Amino acid sequence: MYVFLDIFFLIFHSSLIVFNLIGWVWKQTRKAHLLVLSLTMCSWFGLGGIWYGFGYCPCTDWHWQVKRKLGESELPTSYVKYYVDKLTDLDWNPVILDTSVAVLGLAAFGVSIVLNWRDWRRARVEKRPDSGR
Repeated sequence: MYVFLDIFFLIFHSSLIVFNLIGWVWKQTRKAHLLVLSLTMCSWFGLGGIWYGFGYCPCTDWHWQVKRKLGESELPTSYVKYYVDKLTDLDWNPVILDTSVAVLGLAAFGVSIVLNWRDWRRARVEKRPDSGR
């Protein structure tokens, strides 16, 4: 069961990260992207800032519990560091990776807010009877 959960978290968490980074690209996914990224930010800065440490992610927490059951130890706090190290066979600087993750996450969040606001305004203008369209 733990092997299945390890694979599940690898696929789910990696997909979640990719969606957080590029989900704003498609108009059909923008609202979902903003919601998911808002929850991510609440976790990073809310749960993390108050209880667990900045950048806290429950997916990483749960995945690391599975990995410990599978016998892995000395896991980093960062999911991205773990897999970037594994994929490149290098020991990346965690400060650089954590900073990169935060900057890219906040940039995606900003873009998502702007595009969702723009989409909302356009839809509002198009619904007006006097819009001339």
